Amino acid sequence: MGQPTFTLADELWEAFLPCITPRVNPHPFGGGRPPRPDRSCLAAIFFVLRTGCQWKALDATGLCPGSTAHDRYQRWVGDGTFERFFHAGLLEYDELKGIDWRFLSLDGCMTKAPLGGEKNRPQPHGPGQIRGQAEPAHRRPRGAPGGGPRRRQRARPEPLRAHPR
Repeated sequence: MGQPTFTLADELWEAFLPCITPRVNPHPFGGGRPPRPDRSCLAAIFFVLRTGCQWKALDATGLCPGSTAHDRYQRWVGDGTFERFFHAGLLEYDELKGIDWRFLSLDGCMTKAPLGGEKNRPQPHGPGQIRGQAEPAHRRPRGAPGGGPRRRQRARPEPLRAHPR
């Protein structure tokens, strides 16, 4: 497929760098494979978010392995890195252009609509299927629904008795 043309701008990387929390070495005695650089992981994450490709498809792009990029994405979402990055971007935009905060509102109310009215459909009075109408997928078919001949357990043979004469 060749090398992708997607690169991360230096300005974006410089803005993102202060938001990253320092990484702790997961190996108790040190060593292990050196971690992938954060910049290449961020470029791969933005590539996925921009193109909508699957994480495993990153392996073919050469940006970063898909599992590494996804692990880093999960870690940065969990520790609030992207939230700090968004907040820093919002503050920078406010300094450059200005945000008119008077038109912001927050609504977190989740109640029934006051003029919602009643339900417009009749309520069922019984089950949707008659008993035995639907067959379970993991069983053999039963007899006909609603009765009919069914298999029965064989009668136990009675011991032979001497015929009274």
